[in-house]
Amino acid sequence: MDTKLQPVLSAGAEPREVYQALTEYQHAEDFKRLDFIVKQVQSLQKPDVTIMDIGCGNGNIARVLGGFGYSVLGVDIDPESIAEARKRNAFPNVRFEQMDAESLPTAGEFDVLVCSEVLEHLDVPGSLVETAYRLLKPGGRLIVTVPNGHGPREVLMTKPMQWINKKGYGDWLVTVKRSLGYANATSQSSNPDLTHIQFFSRTSLEALLKKHGFRPVTFAKANFIDRVFPYSLLANRLYPLQRLDCRLADLLPTNCASGFYTCWQKPVSPLY
Repeated sequence: MDTKLQPVLSAGAEPREVYQALTEYQHAEDFKRLDFIVKQVQSLQKPDVTIMDIGCGNGNIARVLGGFGYSVLGVDIDPESIAEARKRNAFPNVRFEQMDAESLPTAGEFDVLVCSEVLEHLDVPGSLVETAYRLLKPGGRLIVTVPNGHGPREVLMTKPMQWINKKGYGDWLVTVKRSLGYANATSQSSNPDLTHIQFFSRTSLEALLKKHGFRPVTFAKANFIDRVFPYSLLANRLYPLQRLDCRLADLLPTNCASGFYTCWQKPVSPLY
């Protein structure tokens, strides 16, 4: 474990304080997602877990896992994101490579694969899921998080903004967002193209993973509406509202969540 995390953890700190020490994240949902990922890795109860973070972006998730002592390889096809991830990294047990995970020739190499907020950007997400199955050891776990394609954020924000861009008003939209204090960027990735191509429901996501041989381990929900404009103008400034929104998502029906957190297992054998 990273030494600068030890005093934070020994003091019984909330996940927010722990994860802020290693990332640029500020939002409650980001911390909730990180906590889900960390707990899925910790549940293996193995100190020598090997992890690949597919589509690692700027390396936030990989650095958090590295801070807990795990060996992590972060990969991304975007050179700017990898450059940023390397610049921010201080862990000898974490490394970053610019590559397409599907090009790796190895098989059965990793205990855990993380694929967080990636599948929605791919033309053929099944190809990456198939690669993940190959790269995992038998009994290994795949952690997948995606936006709910039929949830509040995608329906009320992502899809309307994509429509505005298609109509040629993208520059106007960026100007308006900046005037309201939005940076038109994300701390997750430096890639300028973060267009959502796939819009998953819980049913379609689970069907995709099961089709490629994975068995479900656990399912959780992200947040509700705190990242939906105009409510986001207030919520972005008040962390307690963000936390309340995340808790509310846990209580509401699945389709009310703006995102899904899932964990899957590769069977130990084909007869598992």
